Amino acid sequence: MHEIIIQISNLFQSLGLQGLIINAGIESCLPGFPLPPDVMLIAMDIANPQKALFYALICTIGSVSGGVIGYLIGKYGGRPLFNRLFGKNIDKLNAVENMYKEYGSLAVFLSAFSPIPYNIFTIASGILKMNILKFIGVSLLGRGGRFFLVSIILMLFGETIKQYLNYVIAAVSIALVAFFFILYKKRHSIINKDNSKDISLIEKTASKETEKSEQEVCQ
Repeated sequence: MHEIIIQISNLFQSLGLQGLIINAGIESCLPGFPLPPDVMLIAMDIANPQKALFYALICTIGSVSGGVIGYLIGKYGGRPLFNRLFGKNIDKLNAVENMYKEYGSLAVFLSAFSPIPYNIFTIASGILKMNILKFIGVSLLGRGGRFFLVSIILMLFGETIKQYLNYVIAAVSIALVAFFFILYKKRHSIINKDNSKDISLIEKTASKETEKSEQEVCQ
């Protein structure tokens, strides 16, 4: 398996920019694909740091394009196809569906940015019929944020920080999850308070109407 991965990597590298965009696209829509585009992006950034931001852009375009393909696979293939792709791990779709119900499009953003497998969410987004424009938007933010972060760090620090990039991405991912979780909780707290006020007002109004009706009956 290791030799196959090396051969695939060498093939993509021999294609240059085309290889980067193909690698990024396949990884976004093919579950279990063993070669994340970060590997090639890092190598290209180190070899030519002046073009690091351009490489990040190319990688983002390829990845989101592949994500759209994954979305369409999910939309038209449905749950039966997902079941075939993931075999016995059907609980993955249930977990993704629960995240959608709880966090909405934020779940796609976090999968696009963090080490969570993005391709699971691209296919699941189509199955769950997420708005495609919203899907593309959050995918661009997540994938772009990740790849530009990698390229900017390599531009600033060079190859010396290469071995720590995964830790940096993980740390930023945790920070983003914590930040959005706090925002989510605050938002729902405000909504719940507003709903409580509305319910209380309705109850008071209903109570007054009931009292008024009882008084009219007595008269």
